[in-house]
Amino acid sequence: MKKLALVFTICSAVLLTRGQVSDPKQTAQQGATDKVNNNVSGSIGGGLDKAENGIKGLFKKKKKDQTADAGKADPNKTDAAATDGAQPAPSTLKTYANYDFVPGTQVIFEDNFADDQDGEFPTHWKLGSGQAILNKIKGDEAFCLTEGNYVRVSPRMKTENYLPENFTVEFDFYATPGAYTPGVLFTTAADESRYVFFGKEVSLGYFPNNLSGSYPGDADNFDGRWHHAAMIKKGNQIKCYIDQYRVLVVPDCGDCKVTKLDMGGIGGLETPIDFKNFRIAEGGSMNVIGQKLTDNKIVTHGINFDVDKTTIKPESMGTLNMIVNVMKANPDVKFEVGGHTDNTGSADHNLQLSQQRADAVKAQLITMGIDASRLSTKGFGDSKPVADNSTPEGKANNRRVEFVRTNS
Repeated sequence: MKKLALVFTICSAVLLTRGQVSDPKQTAQQGATDKVNNNVSGSIGGGLDKAENGIKGLFKKKKKDQTADAGKADPNKTDAAATDGAQPAPSTLKTYANYDFVPGTQVIFEDNFADDQDGEFPTHWKLGSGQAILNKIKGDEAFCLTEGNYVRVSPRMKTENYLPENFTVEFDFYATPGAYTPGVLFTTAADESRYVFFGKEVSLGYFPNNLSGSYPGDADNFDGRWHHAAMIKKGNQIKCYIDQYRVLVVPDCGDCKVTKLDMGGIGGLETPIDFKNFRIAEGGSMNVIGQKLTDNKIVTHGINFDVDKTTIKPESMGTLNMIVNVMKANPDVKFEVGGHTDNTGSADHNLQLSQQRADAVKAQLITMGIDASRLSTKGFGDSKPVADNSTPEGKANNRRVEFVRTNS
């Protein structure tokens, strides 16, 4: 009877769906069914791993070209290896033309894992449960959550409760075929759970309103690709985005004041949860349409570039659209586009790079209908820091594009 009860319990855990995932804290208390429970002995946990993996094979298509070597996800996996058939075209500024997500103006935490060693646990994160490791995916370092139900990792922060009332969260995630989707697992001041899962469906759980929305893009080609996830919480409102699409709008989430977060979900060795370019920022604009210019300077952290390049990332279009709306609503306004970098690299290189990036922003705004006579550019390099360059979030705040109002 004990064996039968154990198998039934495991089956119940494995059959969880993305839209019906249980509370992570309740899941972590399910004893032997939860691999991340620290009270489970190694021998029992090992037996459950074998049983659960066998059951999962009945319900999931095993991913090709992945390795179980050394507890890592496959470092060589590519889009072509992950899916069959033709791949959709990569995202561009044009595909993001109607994007309206504007990130917060003060970066609280950011990590792209550039300073961490492949195959190790990243310096700026804590492991709450399960297993996780850094692994290169198509040349970029990614955080791979390889084991746990739930696996949980959290940013290393100086204070316990660090989320302000209004904030944005952004990250890129790789949609491994057969894997569960990544979750942003929030905790309230009363130690209650709230979570948002991002995938072919964006779903809220344990909020007063447990709503969901389906990805409106090419869902058939969703797997085997990197996707950009973004979320903004402003008061009791929440908006969630995947790629260029606004997937879920919650006008009133009720009691949704949260104080900290983890990243996590159900991770597997062959079906890991992979993410990179993670950022939390304070503030954020829910609606940029009709926004008026109220200051002589607009500081933005939403116009981002490829590393050490002048190529504007597609998700920058939300901030660029905001600037266009401001300038169209104020036809007499002229801006100097100021490029700023952190102190990585030489001062001369940073000065040149910042000027080229400012020029690239001006060129893009011109293509969006702004007259060239209303825009000038200037690169400042790393000469005007607004934060400490010794921390990742400090560097992130120093990397910015400023729009300073001019009289000529």
